[in-house]
Amino acid sequence: MTTLAADPRLIVPLDQPGLAEARALVATLGDRVSFYKVGLELFARGGMELARELKGKGKQVFLDWKLHDIGATVERAAAALSDSGCDLLTVHAEPQVMAAAVRGVGRSGLKVLAVTVLTSLSDEDLKAIGYASGARSLVERRIHQALAAGCAGVVASPQEAELARRIGGKDFLVVTPGVRPGWSAKNDQVRAATPAEALRAGASHLVCGRPISAANDPAEAALKVIAEMAAVPA
Repeated sequence: MTTLAADPRLIVPLDQPGLAEARALVATLGDRVSFYKVGLELFARGGMELARELKGKGKQVFLDWKLHDIGATVERAAAALSDSGCDLLTVHAEPQVMAAAVRGVGRSGLKVLAVTVLTSLSDEDLKAIGYASGARSLVERRIHQALAAGCAGVVASPQEAELARRIGGKDFLVVTPGVRPGWSAKNDQVRAATPAEALRAGASHLVCGRPISAANDPAEAALKVIAEMAAVPA
């Protein structure tokens, strides 16, 4: 197992309390992981500093900021991030927000992903929020809207990955959080799947966090995930 190379379809979130812990995890994982997600936990603790460090090490970086504001503000924020050298940026899947972010990144290499429905939300949760439709129906609507806005892809649960792939086509990015190997706990992920299940459903990238970062041996856990992914060729 230790001879397996990093799989660029695997994204490991650096959901750590601070930069020191995040850097320690990156060092522990070494060459086994080539793609990292920098999310809200590090947003105010030097997240962009870490992102630039990772790019300097030859890693790919997913800025999971989930931008959500009026169009003008989102456009300016996306433009400010467009020269960061990072690879992916998330925004909430509302038409104005998505279109503004796409304008903001322009022709840079930063790709906009639309967050459809958070994987921690069930149909009952959506009803409580005020949505008339369930998760699958809402995700389908937002995939079409993301395409219309010019987004490079969407973030959707493994349960909607097939839908996103069918609607978006072969080059559409389908990034799936809520990936939980069979040997790990689901935690707060309601609509989860194993790595192989998510890839077979149409995911282009998998976000797998706690099964790796919370393991006694994160490097070995990452290799176990990569081994599961190897069963589904890119």
